[in-house]
Amino acid sequence: MTNLAALIDRNAAFAPSKVAIRFEGEAITYAQLAAEIGRAAHLLRVHHGVGPGDRVAVLATNHPAYLSLLYACARLGAILLPLNWRLAAPELRYIMEHAEPRVAFVEPDFAETLQEAAPDLSAAPLAIRDGEGDEDGPGGFENPLLLVYTSGTTGRPKGALLAQEALFHNAVMSHHMHGMTAEDHVLSVLPFFHVGGLNIHTTPALHAGATVTIHPRFSADAVLAAVGRDRPSLLLTVPATLRALMAGPGWEAANLSSLRAISTGSEPVHPALVEAVTARGVPLLQVYGATESCPIAIYTRLGCATTAPTSTGLPGLLCEARVADDNGRDLPHGAAGEVLLRGRNLFCGYWRDEDATAACMRDGWYRTGDIATRDDAGHFHVHDRRKNLIISGGENIYPAEVERVLLEHPAIAEAAVLGAPDPKWQEVPVAFIVLRPGASLSEEAVRDHVAAQLARFKVPRRVVFTDTLPRTALGKVRHFELRPQLAPVQVPQKVI
Repeated sequence: MTNLAALIDRNAAFAPSKVAIRFEGEAITYAQLAAEIGRAAHLLRVHHGVGPGDRVAVLATNHPAYLSLLYACARLGAILLPLNWRLAAPELRYIMEHAEPRVAFVEPDFAETLQEAAPDLSAAPLAIRDGEGDEDGPGGFENPLLLVYTSGTTGRPKGALLAQEALFHNAVMSHHMHGMTAEDHVLSVLPFFHVGGLNIHTTPALHAGATVTIHPRFSADAVLAAVGRDRPSLLLTVPATLRALMAGPGWEAANLSSLRAISTGSEPVHPALVEAVTARGVPLLQVYGATESCPIAIYTRLGCATTAPTSTGLPGLLCEARVADDNGRDLPHGAAGEVLLRGRNLFCGYWRDEDATAACMRDGWYRTGDIATRDDAGHFHVHDRRKNLIISGGENIYPAEVERVLLEHPAIAEAAVLGAPDPKWQEVPVAFIVLRPGASLSEEAVRDHVAAQLARFKVPRRVVFTDTLPRTALGKVRHFELRPQLAPVQVPQKVI
C-alpha cells in the first residue's frame, strides 16, 4: 500500500456498489469515489501543476469534493490546506501568505472573500466529477498531507503539518474507540476545515468501508431530522453543538435508537451533558486531542466503563500519554500536570516555524499545554488549558471548573472565566457571562452561586455581562479577545 488513497481503491474493489458518501440526496459509491479521486489527481497535476509538497487550499463548507481532493493530494504527495470559511479576509490573507498554496478550490459563496484575501492566487470551482482523466502519483505514507491552522484562541494561528501516516494511525484509534466497521453509517456535521470534523469519524469511516452522510454545515434541526430519517449509527459533536441539539423541542421527541454512540470533545465536557445523553439511552463517548495529534489521543471506548463521567478516558491504542511536571517527570495519580503525548499520530511540526515546534516538543513528546490529573485507574481528567490557569495568592484556579458551576445556574447560557491582574493576589478570576433570553441576574447573585459550591478564592471577583462570547468554529472561547477588557479590580470584602 503506497498511500491513503489506496484504502479507497481497495474498498472499491471489495464493494464497488457500496455507498461511500451521501450528500444532499445523492449517493456516491466507493467505485465512483475512487474514480473521482483519480480525476481530481489528474486535474491537480495537469491543469494546476500540483506536485509533491505543493499546497492545495479549499475554502468551502463540507462537500464530497473536499474528500476527493484530500485523497488526490495523498496520491500526488501534495498537501491539502483546509480554510475556515468563517474567517474574515484579513485572517485568511495571513494564512495564504504563510502557506503559499498553488491553487484554491472555492465555493461561489466565498469567492469574493478569497479574491480579497489572495487576489493573485489561482482559483478553481469545487466541481470535480465532470472532469476527465485518472492519475496515479508518488505519494506515500511518509508524505505530509494536511496543513491545518490552529483555531487561534490565543492569537495568531500556527499551521500544524500532518503526514498520511498520522491519519492512518488516527483512523485505527477511531475504529478501536467506536468499534467501527464497514456496517456503520456516520453522520458528519462538524466542519472539515477542523481535524475533528475530518478525522474523528469521516476519514476513519471511509478507511473502514463504511457510509458517511455529509451535511454542509451544522443545523440542530437538520441533524435531529437526519438521525430519525437516515438512521446513522455514529454522530460526532462538540459540547456547543450538543447543547444546541438539546435546546430545542425536537430533542426529547427525536428517535435516537439507531445511534450506537454520540462522541464529543474539544473542551471539558460538563457532567450534565453526559447525563442528558445517557438518559436518552445513547452512550456519550469523550475524545481528547489536539490539531497536532490529528486529533485522537485519549478517549473513552464504547462498551468500556470509566470511573466518572468527567473522565476523558485512557491513552489511545496507538498513542502514549502522560501527566508530567514542568521538567517532564511523571506525576503520581491525583496530581495535576501537563498532558504529554507521543505516537505516530502526531504532527510533523509547525509550518515554517521551527522555534514553535521546538518549544512544544521534548524528547519526542508533544507538550499539549493542557492540565490534567489521572485517577487511580489511570483514566485522564482534563481540567483546562495551561495558559488559562489562574494563580491567585499561590492557589491554582482552573477556569473550566468555575465555568462548569456557572453554567449550572438556570439564568446563565454561556460563561468564560479569565484571570485579571491584581496587585495583592497576582491574579483574580473574572467571569464573562451571557444570560439566557429574558433572564436577569445580579453580579452578587453570580458570586453567591459560585461561593455555595467552590472555595472562596475561586469566586469571580468581577462579573462582566455581555451579549456574546467570541468563539472559534468549534465553540471554543477566544480568550485573547476578552483579555483587553481585564484590568486590576477592586475585590469585594465579602469574597476575600
